[in-house]
Amino acid sequence: MPSATAPPDADSTACVLGLEGVEALVRVLRARGRTVIGPTARDGAIVLAEIESADELPYGWGVELEAGHYRTRRRTDSAAFAHSAGPQSWKNFLHPERVRQWSADRAPDGGMTVRAERPEPTSFAFLGVRPCDLRAIRIQDRVMIGGRHKDDAYEERRTGAFLIVVECTEPGATCFCVSMGTGPAAQPGYDLALTEVVDEAGHRFLARAGTEEGTEVLAALPRRPADATTATSAREAVEDAAGRMGRTMPEVDLRALLAGTLEADRWNDVAARCLTCGNCTMACPTCFCTTSEDITDLTGDHAERWRRWESCYDLEFTHLPGGSVRGSGRSRYRQWLTHKLGTWWDQFDSSGCVGCGRCIVWCPVGIDITEEAHALHHEAQHREAPHHEALDRQAERKDETP
Repeated sequence: MPSATAPPDADSTACVLGLEGVEALVRVLRARGRTVIGPTARDGAIVLAEIESADELPYGWGVELEAGHYRTRRRTDSAAFAHSAGPQSWKNFLHPERVRQWSADRAPDGGMTVRAERPEPTSFAFLGVRPCDLRAIRIQDRVMIGGRHKDDAYEERRTGAFLIVVECTEPGATCFCVSMGTGPAAQPGYDLALTEVVDEAGHRFLARAGTEEGTEVLAALPRRPADATTATSAREAVEDAAGRMGRTMPEVDLRALLAGTLEADRWNDVAARCLTCGNCTMACPTCFCTTSEDITDLTGDHAERWRRWESCYDLEFTHLPGGSVRGSGRSRYRQWLTHKLGTWWDQFDSSGCVGCGRCIVWCPVGIDITEEAHALHHEAQHREAPHHEALDRQAERKDETP
C-alpha cells in the first residue's frame, strides 16, 4: 500500500491546470454525457450536488469541525477544495438512501400488474473525491459487487463513474486518515488526481491521469507542463497535511483490541451518552445495510416496495420473533464499533473505517470513535498491568530461591 504521505506522481503525465482548466474540465465531462457532481456551498454547509460550471465550486470557503460541531467559514484565500469531508459522501449517489424496487396495481378485473423499477443508469463524474472517500468507494465496491451476491444497480452506477480525486492539503480537526492508511495523498483507483496550490505564484492544480480515459480528458484541457515549483509546493502541502491530522487511532491492532475488550467498562460509559440515533451510520461513507419497506395507498389498489438505508442502532435491525437481539444502547453501539474496526476484516478483508471523521462531527452528543478506541486500549493496558506485575513478582521469587 502506498505511503499516506507519498508525494504526487512526478511522471510524464503530470501537468498544471489553471482555473480555466478546471472550468474546461467540467465542460468536457458534461460534453461526454456525464453528470458532474461536486462540492458547493449551500445552506451553511459544503454539500455534494450536480454542478454545471466550475463557478459553483466553493471557492474561498472552509469549515470548522469538532465533535458534534460543523460550521462553514470564509477563507483568506480562494481555495476551492481546502475543506474537510462534509455531511454527505459519494455513497449518496452510488448507493442512494431510498430506491423504489417495484410497484404493483390492481386492475378492475381483479388482475395485478407488477412493474420492476430499472431507472436509466447515470454516467457520473465525481469532482473533488477525497483520498479517504476514494478508499470508501473501493470498500463499497468490495461489499456490493465483490462477492457472490452482487447489487446490479450499484454496479451500473459505479462502472460508469469517473473519479477525480483532490488530495487533502488542509485536514479538519476530526480527520484521522493517516491512522487508517487512506490519505491525505491519492492512492490508486482514480481517473484524475488534482492537488490544489494557492501561493504567490497563483492559483493552480497539479494534475495526473490514472486511467486511459483520464489521459484523454486531460489532453482536452488547457494545460501546461508541470514545473518544479508547483510540483514541490503540491508535495509539501500534502506532506504537511499528513502531519496536521486532528485525531489519531491507537497504534495497535484494532481488530485484536476490539475482540479483546467486548466486556470492557468503557461500553457502559458510551452507552450513557449514545442516543442510538444512527447519525454515524447515515454519515459514514462505508456503512451499507438496507431494509425493505412496503407501502400501499388508502384503497389498497397500489403498492410499492422501497429499499432504504438501515442502521444497526435500530431495534428492528436484528428483530426476531422473540424480540430485538440487541435491546440496549450499549450492545448496539458495541456492534457498530466492533464491526467497523474489527469484524469487517472477517467479512471483507479490510477495515470499515477510512478516517474521514464524519461520525464524530455529525454525532449530536459528540461521541468520538478515536476517543473510544483510545479509551478501550487504555482500559486493556490497565487490566493487563496487574497480571504482568504478578508474573514479574513470581519470576523474582523464583530467582531468589536457593
